[in-house]
Amino acid sequence: DVRDGLKPVQRRILYAMNQLGMHHNKPYKKSARIAGEVMGKYHPHGDSSIYDAMVRLSQDFKMLVPLIDMHGNNGSIDGDSAAAMRYTEARLSLAAEYLLKDIDKKTVSFVPNFDDEELEPTVLPAKFPNLLVNGSKGISAGYATNIPPHNLGEVINATIALLDDEEISDKKLISYIKGPDFPTGGIVQGKDGIKDALTKGNGRVIIRAKAHFAELAKNQEQIIITEIPFEVNKAELVRSIDLLRIEKNVDDILEIRDESDQEGLRIAIDLKKGADANFILNFLYKTTDLQVSYNYNMTAILNRRPYQVGARPLLEAYINHQKEVITNRSNYELTRAEKRAHIVDGLIKMVSVLEEIINIIRKSNNKTDSKENIKTRFGFTEIQAEAIVTLQLYRLSNTDVLALENESKELLERIAFLNDILTNEQTLKSVIKEELLQTKEKLNIKRKTVIEDEIETIRIDERDLISDEQVAIGITKDGYVKRANLRSYQSTQNIGLKVDDGLIFVKELSQLNTLLIFTNLGNYVFLPIFKIEEQRWGDLGVHLGNIVPVK
Repeated sequence: DVRDGLKPVQRRILYAMNQLGMHHNKPYKKSARIAGEVMGKYHPHGDSSIYDAMVRLSQDFKMLVPLIDMHGNNGSIDGDSAAAMRYTEARLSLAAEYLLKDIDKKTVSFVPNFDDEELEPTVLPAKFPNLLVNGSKGISAGYATNIPPHNLGEVINATIALLDDEEISDKKLISYIKGPDFPTGGIVQGKDGIKDALTKGNGRVIIRAKAHFAELAKNQEQIIITEIPFEVNKAELVRSIDLLRIEKNVDDILEIRDESDQEGLRIAIDLKKGADANFILNFLYKTTDLQVSYNYNMTAILNRRPYQVGARPLLEAYINHQKEVITNRSNYELTRAEKRAHIVDGLIKMVSVLEEIINIIRKSNNKTDSKENIKTRFGFTEIQAEAIVTLQLYRLSNTDVLALENESKELLERIAFLNDILTNEQTLKSVIKEELLQTKEKLNIKRKTVIEDEIETIRIDERDLISDEQVAIGITKDGYVKRANLRSYQSTQNIGLKVDDGLIFVKELSQLNTLLIFTNLGNYVFLPIFKIEEQRWGDLGVHLGNIVPVK
């Protein structure tokens, strides 16, 4: 939902936790207890679907602003799953409380739950535009969505700009939001893709890991990776780089280690002496998940229907929601303030005739009779009479007229202010603005992702990966080609040959050389030596016919 940026299961979890009083400054409670509450009252589906949603809401590498604070193992960036719900504990985070703020003041509409025994909210009041801040991902009823997280401060600034000027140009509006801000940091490239996404709802950007070079020894470097792209599994990434070293024979990589600890993420790649670190890093960007592309697909529910929209309609819908929330809250508070002001007036009037009221009550038969008598005698209303007769005796000792008069004055000011909100659009907007600024002050975090304007194209020449080593090459009359390392070549007495076959070419050559092998029809085979499979000198080798069709 575009208004609070939540899916039904997430909304139900947060609401149930709020009802259980699990605020950010209260003790944690068992996750199983919460999942049971949500399943029994609001979400009639499996407990695993509820717990999985809870875990995701608590992961700081998936959510820019986590909405649940979880104790215990809640999964990791290496793809480990969380501990079972009987072991973990949870409570709401401060940000979640900002989403739920004022829900008890009739700000949003409620509907009956699945068994008509409870009521659940259709949307949360949401004190910040959560859909843009935390993003969303998933498929529902045939509509896919993929919205990345954005910086809370930037999104709030854009919302305030739109509040101040409804005619603001798209260009000016999206200038407040620099681009996605992933919880895992990294570098995002492609200003045009971001612009498309924020105006039309779809666009493509590139996310790459953040890396720097460190010196291991003289003339020997290592690549240190400190941030990886959003939603990339770190363990898989390390494994894929190591496989590349083994299978693709990237000779310049000596070793890769995952050195992450409580200080933060760190992957170290040791290079051979004299290796070109810049080239290797570019090669890894091109061939592994150190660089991935991200496709925005900003589909959300707007007025009960799914639309693909840019930032403007999202923020407009959010502002309209806030107007509704604050109007409803003001109505609720106004009714209560007016009722209290009326009672305070009655109490002020009562203080001047206290002795007589006590006498009347003492002479009356019961509560109803007392109320009727003082109403008749002094002209109190039903509500005032009820407040007077239910007043506890000890309150009479310090019933201070001054305090009551001060309260009455404050209430009248409050009533005037609430009436102003309800009748004046500008006051309403200024209240929304003020509350957004307070939220920003309490929750804002520094931007983690760096934005670069252009997408860098990487071109790799395979030869640059090959070190300049000498190997032994043999070609036989029957068309067998073999490549062996010099140790195998020098230590093997008998070369592997077919019966009646013989060598027509033997030489020690650099891996970077290329063979041109001519046939008797005047065609030739162009064969870079590094592409020939390495074997022992005693093996037969590979037949040319298996490398290329030869007439």
